[in-house]
Amino acid sequence: MDKKHIDFFTNLLGKENVYADKAHLIAYAYDATRNRYEPDLVLFPRDEEDVSKILKYCNEHKIIITPRGAGSGFTGGALPSNGGIILAFEKHMNKILEIDMENMVAVVQPGVINMDLQKAVEAKGLFYPPDPASETYSTLGGNVSENAGGMRAAKYGITKDYVMALRAVIPNGEIIRAGKRTIKDVAGYNIAGILIASEGTLACITEITLKLIAKPLLSKSVMGVFPTVNDAMNAVYKTMAAGVTPVAMEFLDNLTIRAVESKFNKGLPVDAGAILIADVDGNLEAQIQTQLEILEKKFAENGCIAFKIAKDAQEAANLWFARRNASQSITIYGSKKLNEDITVPRNKLPLLLEAIDEIAKKYGVKVPCFGHTGDGNVHTNVMVDGSDEAQLELGHKAIEEIFKATVKLGGTLSGEHGIGLSKAPFMHLAFSEGEMELFRSIKRAFDPNNILNPNKMGL
Repeated sequence: MDKKHIDFFTNLLGKENVYADKAHLIAYAYDATRNRYEPDLVLFPRDEEDVSKILKYCNEHKIIITPRGAGSGFTGGALPSNGGIILAFEKHMNKILEIDMENMVAVVQPGVINMDLQKAVEAKGLFYPPDPASETYSTLGGNVSENAGGMRAAKYGITKDYVMALRAVIPNGEIIRAGKRTIKDVAGYNIAGILIASEGTLACITEITLKLIAKPLLSKSVMGVFPTVNDAMNAVYKTMAAGVTPVAMEFLDNLTIRAVESKFNKGLPVDAGAILIADVDGNLEAQIQTQLEILEKKFAENGCIAFKIAKDAQEAANLWFARRNASQSITIYGSKKLNEDITVPRNKLPLLLEAIDEIAKKYGVKVPCFGHTGDGNVHTNVMVDGSDEAQLELGHKAIEEIFKATVKLGGTLSGEHGIGLSKAPFMHLAFSEGEMELFRSIKRAFDPNNILNPNKMGL
């Protein structure tokens, strides 16, 4: 990068917040995809005013900026694929600014870790439900930019359901406010809604106002064992239709069960077609009991051959162990995991899993599946030998067919990971050219010089 640009940023931020050394460039070249794109410079803004001045300067000089939280994304959304500047928020803009007990909201900066907010509000008897698997290290700014989900989405929804307002800086340096701290707000366009899941392509989020709820007093965990994955998938949507909305309803197929058992020897039913693990919550024992009775009944009606209720917190943790360790366990099937987070309407889950099984057979690959079936979100994992180019090619063909099957069933390419770079080539499967052009027009309205995270989401 030109020395005059580095000098400008150094004068603005101080040399302790401007890095062009190889160590920093390599450290910020990666995310969870393990793909690598080195930036030219890494900047650590101290506050919103810094962000405004940085964007204004970059817009005037056509310098590309990639906003970044923890770099925990699975689709390359925070990768500097066109070089330029990484704008990293974790060093300074990482504070919980307010927890408003009366209005039940929290105001945070984008670099706050998800779990840190959860702990802070739970200490006051409140609850922030969105819980991505990366909750111990992913940032709330990243969660908003990707519209992160998590296990509790079945009952409580995802990040977008808790964002009340945002402050952000658009590429010309202007600071904007989107949304209000009020429960109702129908004045003007829903700009906050447009910024959520925009993957840092439209603006840099500098402050987030989040809705909180009261923390339920009681919870119970259960596990159901099913002879086939189809039985388990039918049990999911039929249970939800019966009036029970579990906090979480997770599943593991046979391949995943065997993988976890081979690594951890937890006594899992390795001959089962699938298991379902669910949590229910409430404030009264009677509420919990009613939900458990309906779960057991609906599971049994759909072929459940064993139903276990955790007696205490340790038994609950044991039930959830398999789900929490599924991703690392399935590496027994291949050194390279092509993982996707497709989502369909819940009643289409049986058809989706049947389609995935046929695709796996067609290409001769193993595709262990697990995920958030309570909201129709399935993590598919096409396992291949990463050193075998022929296998990799087959794996990518299988992924494309899985996407096509998902869209045909009324589903979406991503339930929580976003599009980024890795899914951009498949956007045409889900959107018409007219719809893609509408997306591009929104991008141009915010960022006419295309300096902010270009080429993500197929834009």
